[in-house]
Amino acid sequence: MKLYSRQQLALGIVAGALGASALVFGSVFFLSRGAARQGKASVTVVQSQSLAEGNESSSDLAPTGNPRAPLKATQVGIGTEAEYSLDESENIGVYEKYNESVVNITTEVVRVNWFLEPVPQSGGSGSGSIIDAKGYVLTNYHVVKDAYKLFVNLADGTQYPAEVRGADPQNDLAVVKFTPPAGLKLRPIPFGSSKNLKVGQKVLAIGNPFGLERTLTGGMVSGLGRPIQEDSNTILQNMIQTDASINPGNSGGPLFNSKGDMIGINTMIYSPSGGSVGIGFAIPVDTAVRIVPELISQGKIRRGWIDVEGVQLFPALVEYLKQGGFGAPVEKGILVSSVKQGSLAEKAGIRGGATSVRYGNSTFRVGGDIIVKVDGLEVGSIADLYTALEDNRPGDKVAVEFYRGKQIQHITMTLSERAQENQ
Repeated sequence: MKLYSRQQLALGIVAGALGASALVFGSVFFLSRGAARQGKASVTVVQSQSLAEGNESSSDLAPTGNPRAPLKATQVGIGTEAEYSLDESENIGVYEKYNESVVNITTEVVRVNWFLEPVPQSGGSGSGSIIDAKGYVLTNYHVVKDAYKLFVNLADGTQYPAEVRGADPQNDLAVVKFTPPAGLKLRPIPFGSSKNLKVGQKVLAIGNPFGLERTLTGGMVSGLGRPIQEDSNTILQNMIQTDASINPGNSGGPLFNSKGDMIGINTMIYSPSGGSVGIGFAIPVDTAVRIVPELISQGKIRRGWIDVEGVQLFPALVEYLKQGGFGAPVEKGILVSSVKQGSLAEKAGIRGGATSVRYGNSTFRVGGDIIVKVDGLEVGSIADLYTALEDNRPGDKVAVEFYRGKQIQHITMTLSERAQENQ
């Protein structure tokens, strides 16, 4: 075993430390040079991608600033990709521009308790779009139906009492009015157009699902022109089908395209469970464009009507009519039970029945005309009759086809005004 003095040991330790330091310094030097070369190459790639994305479209929404300015991806640091993709930037831009223009609508209704006393209770809630700086809000009729009190809740948490300014049950739309305080500047959502929509087009919905305020969901147009029967008298026409998540509380909120144009009013979901399963429906904004001015000025929509009491044909009634000699060669149509005396329908020559019959809890007359077509549209149900006259006004002339016995008749008649209870 070899022995060393203390001086030799100290010199050996110092020499070892110097050698290790030199090795570490050399490794760091070579690694930093390699990272710098890789960082420069990565910056070049990211910048090229950003420029390419910026040139794809000049009409997309940016998160802030000019709504038609091209989107710009944000650099986070050397060697990293853009912070937001083009698709994400569109989503962010629409939300930041219009989320504060979407309100939460809450209602109170009156119920009768066990002692037959009227008791105010909390009603439903929904969404709405501010469409005018004076405090006009567009929503669904079913959101405000039967409401005893209405409240509009803004993005800043403030709540204001409101009232229904106009309602159109036929299209499930209503306009609500609240009074904003002096100095409060509202940002209305302008109407776009639903004429040129395509299946596969991206859409965004903002609403208040389950009371969670100003929630953004996205998807695509999954169908167009859907007729949806809301109740026995109402078929909502030309509905936009979307897979964007629409849940309870979204009703009445806006549906946007990727440019931030309002193209629809979210209305309902198709769901066996009550939650979103990927099929939602929105009323085309062109319907709102057509009726909102009249709702604000008149409070209702004046529609034309044929003054008859009608019964929708059903198999048992068709068989009874054939056996009684009142039948016609059709399985669908509206049997005219009676015609209002002195009405335009009576003057046009439409006839009601003379023989009273009872079916279940209903009593009506048979032997009258059976209407099968109105204004060029086939009428097989009461809802079809409402739909055929949906865009007609009192005083308009429409063509009516009906069977009198086995003979078909053609007339042109002037419409009267539909009673409010028939709306």
